[in-house]
Order: sequence, then C-alpha cells, then structure tokens
Amino acid sequence: MLISPRHQRYFMTPRDQSLPLYIESIGYNGNQEKVYRPAGYPYYHWLQTVKGAGELKLSGASATIGENAGILLPPNLPHEYVRVQKEWETIYITFDGSQCAAIVDSLGLGEPAFQQWDMDSPLDHFARHVLDSIGSDQDLSGLEASADMYRFLILLKKHGMIGNRSSISQAVARLAPLLAFMEQHYQDPDIGLEQMACITGISSRHLNTLFKQSFGMTAYSYFILLRIRKSKELLTGSRELTIKETAIRAGFRDASHFVATFRRIEGVTPEQFRNLY
Repeated sequence: MLISPRHQRYFMTPRDQSLPLYIESIGYNGNQEKVYRPAGYPYYHWLQTVKGAGELKLSGASATIGENAGILLPPNLPHEYVRVQKEWETIYITFDGSQCAAIVDSLGLGEPAFQQWDMDSPLDHFARHVLDSIGSDQDLSGLEASADMYRFLILLKKHGMIGNRSSISQAVARLAPLLAFMEQHYQDPDIGLEQMACITGISSRHLNTLFKQSFGMTAYSYFILLRIRKSKELLTGSRELTIKETAIRAGFRDASHFVATFRRIEGVTPEQFRNLY
C-alpha cells in the first residue's frame, strides 16, 4: 500500500512463505523515525541508507550508517536505530524462507556486519528496483520477488565491503590480468605462485588472500582447477588423444600426477569421465 510519496511500504501475502526465499515486507522511508526493538525482528532485516545518515546500536556498540551502506540483521537480534542528520532516507527489506538461513550462511552473511559499496555499485539501486517491482503488483505468484531477493543477496556478497576489506568484485577486477594469463598459459607446468604474484605486482601472501576472498581457494588451487576443466574439454572433444597426451596439453608434468589429481577432484579417473560422455 502506498502511504505517501515520502513513505512506501508493502507486505507480501502468506502464499509466498513456501518459497526458499520470500520477502515479508519492503519499504522506503523518506525521513526514518527512531526504531527500538529490544527483542529484535522475527525475520531477516536489511536496512540501507538512501540519503543522510543514522546510528544503529547493536550488542552494546553503535555505528553510523551513511550513504552507500547498510546492514543485514538476523532474526530476533535486539537493536535500535535513529537518524543523526536532519533527514535520513532509508530502504528496508524483511525476508525469510524455507532455505533462507542456509542461503544466508552459505554466502557468509549470517553474522551482522556493516556493509559498504562503491557509488556505481548495483547495490545502490537494486533495493529500489525490487520495491518498484513489487509496487507494480504484477508478481502474483511471488516468484519474481523470491528471485530478486536471491539476486540481492548475491550482489551483497559480491559488492559489499566490510571494514577495510575490498569487495569480491574489486578483488576479481584486480586479478583480471592474472586470470587472463592463466587462461593463455595453463599448458606450462613450470608456472608457480611466485610468477603469478609478479604478474599482479603483489606479494604471494596477498595474492592468496585475494583468491580466497574471491574464489574460496588459493591461487595455485584455482590454477589446478582451470587445468582440470581444460582436460575435461580435451577428454570429450579430442577422443583420439591418449591420457598422457591430454595430461601434457592440460599442463600436467606426467600422466600419473594428472590421473591422481583428476580423480581426487572429480571422483572418477579421466578414462571413466571420458566414457561418461
């Protein structure tokens, strides 16, 4: 229901609650009032600043939520917030679902943390997009809102920054030259971590930190997975190649190392994988 041009709020109907993710409510507040919830809110709660700034108190600590920033609160977590400037415009989303907790935890978003993002980030406008989409009242099944909620969580994981840590999108952009190098030189078995670090101009330790942040693994582990992916293309696309020839073309020093690595990662031998296709 549209309250006023400065205040929008929509509640979703119970039919959506069987979905893995569903939006319970979503709204825009042109001048956010003080909120005090000693028992928290019964659903996941995203609060985002559109303009101005507010102060959020949580677990005995407080922090300012300015523009290009927000926080995701888990259910039933006591909190309060109040504007600290003359006006504080906010957008909020409350949501849940049969798989909500599992999805949030798998993305590493389960613990409350202040998130920031760049001005040109998709996060800056996506919540407003979801609000406008729901306001059009065309999504009678709730499926679009469910998909939008999942997309929002992915964007938060990809573009959100906690503290001084760069976002995943920033880390991937910094790794782009190395990723291109790996794609071009995966056949060379002599490439190691030190050479990879030289390409990016950072230390080996920092390089692994960026890879773990972006892909959940070290740089060399990523390189091994790339070689395995290339070997799968060779196994299925060039059936005349022997396993030894495939190993060499995919960047492995010998067939035995290739077979052992392939089996450890894929659960089958290269020959078994080839026969599956």
